[in-house]
Amino acid sequence: MSLLKDRIIVITGAGRGLGRAFAEDCCRHGAEIVIAEKNTEWGQQAVTELRKAGHTATFFPVDIADPDSVNALSAELAKSYKRIDGLVNNAALATGIGGKTFEEIDLETWDMVMRVNVRGTWLMVKALASLLRRSDSGRVVNLASDTALWGAPKLLHYVSSKGAVIAMTRSLARELGADGITVNTVAPGLVRGESMDYVPQERHDLYESGRAIPRAQFPEDVVGAVSFLLSRQAGFITGQVLPVNGGFVFN
Repeated sequence: MSLLKDRIIVITGAGRGLGRAFAEDCCRHGAEIVIAEKNTEWGQQAVTELRKAGHTATFFPVDIADPDSVNALSAELAKSYKRIDGLVNNAALATGIGGKTFEEIDLETWDMVMRVNVRGTWLMVKALASLLRRSDSGRVVNLASDTALWGAPKLLHYVSSKGAVIAMTRSLARELGADGITVNTVAPGLVRGESMDYVPQERHDLYESGRAIPRAQFPEDVVGAVSFLLSRQAGFITGQVLPVNGGFVFN
């Protein structure tokens, strides 16, 4: 039996990058995927290509920074599905905000990072909780970052937001455990891909030389951990943080 056969998984920010890789891997394991994506073009293209490959996928637009948009998504999902088996909170604001010291970060950018990365993650769990409770094995996987585990410099707002996601995961695990819903965090290292092209080469070099496995990290290095945590086999794992970074930091 496939790892995620007949499971319905919602993935935010799945139009490209890691989110798209998560969607593709979940599909390969037999899941039906909901692409929840702010960028309509990316979302529709992802669904078209997944369907062309023989998978079941649907696109719903959502801006996780907007509570009304999240609630609208929840209402639409409730019309289309009797349950949701898994939620991957992948959408986040990271591009183009780094390279500034804590003194150089402006208030507007700080608030936007927190609004998307922290509040958006909470809003998605809150909005989909009732559908997750209808599953016999609900799963939430939050995406953090290993930057929150080693304290990456010149990225304080992003690092702080991902530290908050880790703390949120632990609290949610206790609140949702009685419903049989697990909540875990995957904390990738710096992943090579188009969405990370803006990262300075010196930061890539730091990671790639400092890992226990000294090489670049790619989306395919991360997807297996997420698919496993979404599966029924991960039913007694909750509140945990799993760094997937080739041993750049150990948890």
